[in-house]
Formats: sequence, C-alpha cells, structure tokens
Amino acid sequence: MPHFFSNKRLILLLVGVIFLVALISFSLRDRDNASLPEQIIKDVVGFGQSIFSKPTQYITGVFDNVDALLNTYDENKRLKDRLEEFAKLQAEVNDLASENSRLRDIVDKQDDLRDYEPIQATVIARNPDQWEEKVILDKGEVHGVKKNMAILTAQGLIGKVVLTTPFTSTVELLSTQNPNYRVSAMVTGEKEVFGLIEGYDDERKELILKRIDSNIKIEKGQKIMSSGLGGIFPKGILIGEITEVSTDDFGLTKMAYIKPAADFALLDHVMIAKRTMTTVDGTDGDNSGTDEDEDAS
Repeated sequence: MPHFFSNKRLILLLVGVIFLVALISFSLRDRDNASLPEQIIKDVVGFGQSIFSKPTQYITGVFDNVDALLNTYDENKRLKDRLEEFAKLQAEVNDLASENSRLRDIVDKQDDLRDYEPIQATVIARNPDQWEEKVILDKGEVHGVKKNMAILTAQGLIGKVVLTTPFTSTVELLSTQNPNYRVSAMVTGEKEVFGLIEGYDDERKELILKRIDSNIKIEKGQKIMSSGLGGIFPKGILIGEITEVSTDDFGLTKMAYIKPAADFALLDHVMIAKRTMTTVDGTDGDNSGTDEDEDAS
C-alpha cells in the first residue's frame, strides 16, 4: 500500500510538470489575443500596480513641482537683478548718448576725440644708446606724417612723433626718461579719473601716473586709457594697467605704477594716428602741438 501512494505522488508530479510545460509553450506562441487566464492574471496584477503606482507618482510629482517652484523663484530673482542692471546700463548709455549729441551740437561738428586715420608704418632703425626711448619709422612728411602724431600698436599706445623728414619719422616712446614728456590719461571705471603719465621706472619697467586727487579711489587692475584732452593722442587708446597705488612725495596726490600694454622692446609694425578732431591749437587734423599742449591738459 505505501508503494502505491509513492507511485501516485510520482504520477501527480509528472502530470503537473507536463501541464506546466504545456502552459509555458502555450503562452510563448505568437497570438493576437490573450487567453482568459492570462487576462485575469494581467488585470489583477495591473490593478495592484495601479494602486501602488498612482500615489507614488503623485508624491513624486509634488516634490518635482516644489523643486521646480524653488528653481523658478531663484531664476526669477536672478533675472530681475539682471533686468535692473540692464535698465541702469541702458539709462547710462542714453544719458551719455544725449550728452555726446549736445556736445557735438555745441561744437557744430561730427568729429570725435576718438577719431583718427591710421597710417601703417614699419620700424626701420633703433639707436642702441636710446633703445628704450626712440625708434625710426619708414613713413614721413610725404605720407602725411607730422610732429606730435600718436604712435600705437595692436596692444596699445607706445609714443609720439618728435621729428619728421620727407620719408622717415622719429618716435619718442612712453618709456623715455625725458622729464618734459607727459601724456594726459584717464583711469577707466564707474567714474573716469584723470591724471598725467609722467616718467618711466626703468627698474620696474612701468610707467608712472601722477596728479590724481587723493580723495579719489583707484585700485590695482584698473585700465589706463588716453584721455584725448591733450590735443595729441586720440581718446580711448589703451596705455596699460595699474599694478600699484601710492602717494606722491608730498602726500597731496596719488600716483600709480602702470604696466604698459605694449612691449616697447619688441616693435615692428606700428600705426600712426592722424587725428581728424580739431586740436588745441585750433587746426583741424594738424597735430603740431607741443609738449606744453599735453602738459596743459
């Protein structure tokens, strides 16, 4: 009797395996419609999944919405700050444009302190005894070059013409030790600050900016440009960058050391600036002013 029950269990196990294999083969075949058992199972499982997934999706959506709102708030704040900054800049531009227009109406002309006609030239000679002071160019009077015209490179201002011949011109560099050589300059920033380039520190290889009001704040890193007020150099030509600020010997005004934008030791191709703006001596485009003209600014 026990042997019969043992065989019966084995037979039931084999029947179950056969039935399971049949179901697997039936479910794996290509069909257009699911069988009734499959439909029941899928519906039950799908209903259970929906019960758990919908609350989960809702909670996730709430967190996503909160995060989006926080990001939107921060972004909106940044955009408002940018808009306020833009409005301020736009107002300043409009004010400057209006002031520029009024000034041009006063002088009844369309020229600007920045305007000049460039004359291309090449350095053809350099005196070893005055390597840091003077260079000679291949353009002269027949090319329209005159005394006191500004000389610049792609990097910035380097000097002015001090002597001309029909076919050459001699340029005195900003690095000269000539005590009478002065350049009217301005410190760029929220408010323009004016001073004079007076002298060159040979050890530091830097220009010296003097005659700055002691109450005016200037700092390292600010750019120095030509002011255009001396009647020789056009306005807005880069001269260099402040590396140090101190006071003069008497403590009444500030002075600053300026790292030149151009390399005075390596000069090849340069530009001669023929100004079109009426200069201080009252002649249109005639840059025949003297060093005293630049000092008067």
